[in-house]
Amino acid sequence: MTQQTLSPTPRSTIRRGKDRARTDRAELYAVLDAGLICQLAFVAGGSPIVVPTGYGRDGDTLYVHGSTGAASLRTAAAGAEVCVNVTLLDGIVYSRAVFHHSVNYRSATVHGVARQLTERAEKLAALAVITDHLAPGSWEYAREPTKLELAKTAVLALDLGEAAVKIRSGPPGEDPDDLVPARNGSAWAGVLPLRRTWGEPVACPELPDGVAVPAHVTGRADPYR
Repeated sequence: MTQQTLSPTPRSTIRRGKDRARTDRAELYAVLDAGLICQLAFVAGGSPIVVPTGYGRDGDTLYVHGSTGAASLRTAAAGAEVCVNVTLLDGIVYSRAVFHHSVNYRSATVHGVARQLTERAEKLAALAVITDHLAPGSWEYAREPTKLELAKTAVLALDLGEAAVKIRSGPPGEDPDDLVPARNGSAWAGVLPLRRTWGEPVACPELPDGVAVPAHVTGRADPYR
């Protein structure tokens, strides 16, 4: 049975800005489902490494992928502790004092040990999840990976059991003294929302004439919804 709440561990417990912490697992799913790229972090050879990569979620499992030739993926697949973060920027918060400027955001961080997928069917299923997260409808529309392409691709599975979610929204927090007009109370303060929309599709130069843009591209929902 899927857990409904997050169960913080010592390393996933939010201590700074605790009022922004979320414990509902549905909010973890919402942040992950709205993002497109994650940051995969781990330590290799005594040095921290962060790798941006595409991902996809299926239930309480997060899938990430990359080249089997990449040392970073090999390290993460070899049982190293990893950390994955997805952060969505929703707006810049302007205060009457620079100290209180901030951003509105949604952030999810997952800790754990990733498992490398080696069985063909499981690997293909995970790649379908990743593909349809980044480009919905493409797994059924485009051809599947060949045996060689599949061999060149590493797919890791990370359980979402240890995760933290932090969200900030709303207006700036102000020093009460700054609300006095004589000090800085007449300065503008508020939120500048950040909106993202997809542009018009740009066809591949080698595309034959008359090939229409498919509905799963033209009808793509806005990112970071």
